[in-house]
Amino acid sequence: MSAPHELLWALIGLLLTIGGTFLEAHVTNLPWNWSQQGIQTQSLGVSYQIGAVLLVGCMGGKNAGALSQIAYLVLGLTPWFPVFYQGGGLAYLKEPSFGYLLGFVPGAWLCGFLAFKVPPRLESLAVSCISGLLIVHMCGLTYLIATQFFTPSATKSLSLLQAVETYSFYPLPGQLVVVCAVTVLALALRQLMFY
Repeated sequence: MSAPHELLWALIGLLLTIGGTFLEAHVTNLPWNWSQQGIQTQSLGVSYQIGAVLLVGCMGGKNAGALSQIAYLVLGLTPWFPVFYQGGGLAYLKEPSFGYLLGFVPGAWLCGFLAFKVPPRLESLAVSCISGLLIVHMCGLTYLIATQFFTPSATKSLSLLQAVETYSFYPLPGQLVVVCAVTVLALALRQLMFY
């Protein structure tokens, strides 16, 4: 992929990540029940943020994916652009969820790397997205463990087990549903764009 295309996808990925941060993911009831029950939605308990991270990797490749997430982190750590879920600025480094945000960079890179290794098929894109999601969680868990040992116990709001449950265990099912949607969307878009 050419450098202008990578930069364009990096910009799209940055905008999608910012927008996805504040957009909660929902699923609807089954279509064949719409005539009897109407369209009903249920929250997945996660935002579309991780979907945006993985989609830019699947569509723009490893460089665009990593660059978009580096730009997201830089914007979020400045006091002028509170693009993270709970604001922004350097104080966000103390948030237990910051490790997951750091994991967006290698997660998007790995997803993009794997997505362009073979011709796009549903299975290969699913593997690339799940691999990226696992990297995000590994980085997040590593950050949680590291901050657990360096944070005074009087200032800790959650125990390590509570933090792992809150930031990895509970969101994972909803994130896997978003990964399924991203996989299908990425395959459709790559076929429409002939790459």
